[in-house]
Amino acid sequence: MTKKLIHVYTGEGKGKTTAAMGLAMRAAGHDKKVLILQFLKSGARNSGEINTAKKYGIKIIKFKGQTPPLFDPGVKLSELKRSVKEAIALSIDTIKSSRYDLVIMDEFNNLFSGKYATMSDVRKIIKARPEGIELVFTGRNAPEELIRIADYVTEMRLVKHPYKKGIKARKGIEF
Repeated sequence: MTKKLIHVYTGEGKGKTTAAMGLAMRAAGHDKKVLILQFLKSGARNSGEINTAKKYGIKIIKFKGQTPPLFDPGVKLSELKRSVKEAIALSIDTIKSSRYDLVIMDEFNNLFSGKYATMSDVRKIIKARPEGIELVFTGRNAPEELIRIADYVTEMRLVKHPYKKGIKARKGIEF
């Protein structure tokens, strides 16, 4: 059996989730079972990537109750933390099941800045992973320890973004 590796897509630039989705599409195209676990993305709308992924049998779990304070200043932090802890526990159980070849922990890195997750959580996830599962962690501000543990690390660097000119996110481009 080929050793499965750990990927990290991080940085301030656009494209972390999109890169992970590209990997998901590639894996699904080779009949791999793919699971995408989405943290801090509990909004009602789906991105274009999610809509496409579903068409190709990629399983997506978007955890409820995880709207970050940036998008909803009225969110109760205690409820958000509880929801994240439950989501991490579910993620560990799902990874242990060996039903998937590739598991993407989308926006997981963002959990660190709000202190919703710790490196202890990452170590538990990695320890729970059977040999045959490739893991991907996306999101800004990946901790140095996760970067050291990972086999692949890609940092998206923000050089320029139309948001700075007041251009809002566009369907089919940013989501």
